[in-house]
Order: sequence, then structure tokens, then C-alpha cells
Amino acid sequence: MTAVSPFARSTAFEESLLSGREQTIEEMYSVPESFLEIEVRNPQTHEFGRKMYTDYEIVCKTNIPAFKLRHSLVRRRYSDFEAFRDILEHESTRVNIPPLPGKVFTNRFSDEVIESRREGLERFLSIVAGHPLLQTGSKVLCAFLQDPAWDRTLWV
Repeated sequence: MTAVSPFARSTAFEESLLSGREQTIEEMYSVPESFLEIEVRNPQTHEFGRKMYTDYEIVCKTNIPAFKLRHSLVRRRYSDFEAFRDILEHESTRVNIPPLPGKVFTNRFSDEVIESRREGLERFLSIVAGHPLLQTGSKVLCAFLQDPAWDRTLWV
């Protein structure tokens, strides 16, 4: 499921509904004025000796100029999201950063827990990435969403 930012501008379709007129063919099939789609998908659990972790694929599709790439795909683990959120909080004092889905200590590698966390991470990213002040003022936002070589230690 792809989450659309709550901060995205209204579409021509929504405007035609509000004005009570029929939508034109151009409005139906043209590229929206600005769009941002964030999808967190394809969780993979990795095992190194006795340690395990799950990472998630983040797909970002946008035409918003603040983002360097129109389409990107990266993988991040939960600890990356935690570091990203901490960096955002320090970087953006004017924006209230939403919480991440909570830490899980039992059955954390079960399908239900992984899916619940995936949904929560997608909600978190859609809100954060869709915020206009973060799009224009955050240095870490685009890097986290679009740079496959993103390294949390470079931002702390």
C-alpha cells in the first residue's frame, strides 16, 4: 500500500469535485502538480551469528523539486529510522516529529510484528517527507530517503 502525504496539494480532481464541475480529460490523465509517494515494502530478516535484524525497502516517487531523484529505492533497518528521527528532531526545532512504531522485544521477527512495523514506518515517512518545512529545510530528509549509501554516523 502506498501512502500519500497529507501535505500534498489538492489535485485537479478534488478541485473539480469541490466546484461541482466534471473533470476534463487533461485533468484526469495529466501529471499532478506535485506528488509524493512513499512505500515501505519487502521486509527482509538477516542473521549474523546470533544477531538478527529486519530491513525494509523504501520506494520514493516524486516530482517535488526538493528531492534530488524522481524515483529512488533504498533499504533501511529500524535503527536507521531511530537515528533519522533523532537527527530530524535536532535539525528541525519548528516541526513536531511524529513517533516511530514502538520497539518490540518478544516475537519481533514474527510476520505480524514485521508487517505492523512496516505499516508504522510507512506512515511515519509519509508524514515526515510530506511536511513542507522539512522538504525545504532538512538536510537529512532526502539523503535518508534516496541515498543508498546513507550513513547515520555522518549526521550525528
